[in-house]
Amino acid sequence: MSALTVRQVRLRYLTLYGLRWLPTGLTIPVMILLMQERGLTLSQIGLVSTAQGLVVLALELPTGGLADALGSRVVLVTAWAVSLLSLGLFAVADSFALFFLVWALQGVYRALDSGPLDSWYVESTLAADRDADYEPGLGFAGTVAGITIAGGALLAGGLIALGPVGPVSALTVPVLVAAALQAVALVVLLILLVETGPARGAGALRASVVAAPRMVGQAVGLLRRSRVLLALVSVELFWGFGMVTFESLLPIRLADVVGDPERAAAMLGPANSAAWLVSAAGAAATPLLLRWLGAAPAAGLLRILQGVTVLGMGLLAGPAGVLVAYLACYAVHGASNPLHLGLLHRQVDGPYRTSVISLNSMMGQPGFALGAVLLTALADRSGVGTAMVVGAVALAAAAPLYLPAWWAGRRATPATPEGAGPATGPAGTGAEPAGAEPAGAEPAGAEPAGAEPVGPAAGSEPAGAVPPVGAAASAEPHRAAP
Repeated sequence: MSALTVRQVRLRYLTLYGLRWLPTGLTIPVMILLMQERGLTLSQIGLVSTAQGLVVLALELPTGGLADALGSRVVLVTAWAVSLLSLGLFAVADSFALFFLVWALQGVYRALDSGPLDSWYVESTLAADRDADYEPGLGFAGTVAGITIAGGALLAGGLIALGPVGPVSALTVPVLVAAALQAVALVVLLILLVETGPARGAGALRASVVAAPRMVGQAVGLLRRSRVLLALVSVELFWGFGMVTFESLLPIRLADVVGDPERAAAMLGPANSAAWLVSAAGAAATPLLLRWLGAAPAAGLLRILQGVTVLGMGLLAGPAGVLVAYLACYAVHGASNPLHLGLLHRQVDGPYRTSVISLNSMMGQPGFALGAVLLTALADRSGVGTAMVVGAVALAAAAPLYLPAWWAGRRATPATPEGAGPATGPAGTGAEPAGAEPAGAEPAGAEPAGAEPVGPAAGSEPAGAVPPVGAAASAEPHRAAP
């Protein structure tokens, strides 16, 4: 086959990126309600959903070297095949153990899927033209992900509204369609993704696995030396804990308000589509927030506002009030992620950048797991509204953690020599990058296995996509499982 052009590489990348997220959009409105329909309590749903986060936490770094050693194609085919298996199992699961296995398989999929497609795009683009500008394609990927997730959620709502198909319940239909689309995506992946170079073999894999503990240790060492960096990374614990409210508990809250789980699921399809759109609008407002407030103050204010929106979801009466608060939550979510990541990037330099970004993303996993257990148990015992209030407080409680970055920026601003460029970005963190090691420090070498690029142009999962429920990570689209 002849070599691909830059334009062909970008088209294939965006096609595969859209196919990767379309099944996720279909499952977002039904995953929690379907498990409840199959007999799981809220506490049990919280426990099974922790499986994905724990598996990703355990495997993200070790699996990162697989793409380097075996090639992006092999790893992605494996990942998408695991996703297909999990969706098929999700369609028929009817017990705690099977649903736990579904989420664990999604964790394996997420760990394997973390980064290889983006890496293939960048490497293939450079192979076609060493001077090519690949950043726009990475940015377009975020747009494609948002559109396909929104489209999938809207399609799911329509399928649910049509009602059951024979013995298949209305909530199961979108899962079966998602599995069929995942199978199509796997075939398209085999056709479109062509490796640009040979894999490096088992030696590269062993080196990546051996280097992973050292890289993590060095990243943790940066946190010990930088108060600003430690505070920023700690935000993820609160965010992961509170995210359970608008991902896992919102469908239950809406079902309680509406009084009919299937009607609530049908409403969630259009609501999720709208949520992705307002999230994109929130992200687009980031430059205005930087000019008006600066990154650190704006990020802290948005954490408080997100807590207020979750409070509204838990306390407002009627489906209209709950859904308006839900959309407001996603608008804030879309604006807050770029600000947080920008602050984090300004604190890290050199070979440690990806290590710390990966560590920041991983911090959300234990936070989400803890929230999934505690908040669902509280919802079972005291009601979903009460659990949402607690989650709202946790989200708002992260706001003071942006104060060290703000203070650092205020101290650094006067020190900028006249005529020199500003020492900080729009938010001005000003502190010396945490990655600036003293002379003689051992370089980090390769990037940590499993680290994903972040930021709007990184091609990471959509903010807040995190496909609701349970991962892309503050930088990821949500943690959306099956």
